[in-house]
Amino acid sequence: MDLLSNGVDVATLALWLGHENLDSVNAYIHADLTIKERALDRRSPLKTETGRYRPTDTLLAFLEGL
Repeated sequence: MDLLSNGVDVATLALWLGHENLDSVNAYIHADLTIKERALDRRSPLKTETGRYRPTDTLLAFLEGL
């Protein structure tokens, strides 16, 4: 995980670890949360307002009637 996070290529890691193909190294990639955090940081912010959902009175009346 440390080598992967420091930029060592996945194919190189597969060879060093003795894997036949890159598919068997995917478990290491999926387990690295810092890669996921970096991907989430790169996304563009949503253009929606934050806040809590407030259902309308008609929806609440409908749900209470169930």
